[in-house]
Amino acid sequence: MPNDAEIYLPKLLSLSDVGLPWYRSLFRSFLMSTLLQASVVALLFTALSNRTVQEQVKHAVTLVMPLDLVSAPLPKPAVIKGGGGGGDRSLLPASKGRLPKTALREFVPPSAVMANAAPRLTMEPAILAPPDVVLPNVNMPNYGDPLGKIGPPSNGTGSGGGIGSGKGGGVGSGTGGGVGPGEGGGFGGGVYSIGGGVTKPVATYYPDPEYSDEARRAHLTGTVIVELVVEPNGKTSHPKVIQSLGLGLDEQALKTVAIWRFKPALKDGKPIAVYADIYVGFHLL
Repeated sequence: MPNDAEIYLPKLLSLSDVGLPWYRSLFRSFLMSTLLQASVVALLFTALSNRTVQEQVKHAVTLVMPLDLVSAPLPKPAVIKGGGGGGDRSLLPASKGRLPKTALREFVPPSAVMANAAPRLTMEPAILAPPDVVLPNVNMPNYGDPLGKIGPPSNGTGSGGGIGSGKGGGVGSGTGGGVGPGEGGGFGGGVYSIGGGVTKPVATYYPDPEYSDEARRAHLTGTVIVELVVEPNGKTSHPKVIQSLGLGLDEQALKTVAIWRFKPALKDGKPIAVYADIYVGFHLL
């Protein structure tokens, strides 16, 4: 009976085993395995060196660089239009006044004439417009059309509630609950951007800003950029700092552009309101 070593340990080859049948069988298996592996390598080399296969591989690994994606044209934003109007068929044109607040839903249309001086339930009137829309306004206590006539309170010659010569519970000559010409709410015929037939406003009075004490002590210099609206009368409104310096210079820039005056922008020969970026420089001598 063989011991454990004879069962589990492989027998070492020697020269005396060469002629044995099992040795010849082992040699044939080794030779066939080697030839088979060599054939596979040769086949792969031949296939990859073929021009047709190379073309297929080349097409399969074509890369798209990030720059190709970045340079793709972006869709142009849609132009948002709107407007509104109203009135109560008065014989008098709409009186001049301030606009009410904006809201996404209009429950009570604005009115320049109070129908009930002591209502039991009061709701603040609103115009139909998104909260970030820029609207023309005047500093007056009563509601009205900012482009209306100064005179006795009147909701105007339009209909459907609201104020103006239009229809629909808004303010102005349009249709709907918004403001101005056009329809569908929002602000129609309002603030334009420069270009496309709209000329640039030209500054006619532009005093230099004053330095804040904090910025002067810190020797801070630079430029504050203010986005604002140049109105048809050449004055500025709705200023907003879009590039800040801090240390009180932003506030000084806002004070300065508030008193700047412009030759207004024109469209079709008529003064209009436009957005403009004003660069206010601060430099120490």
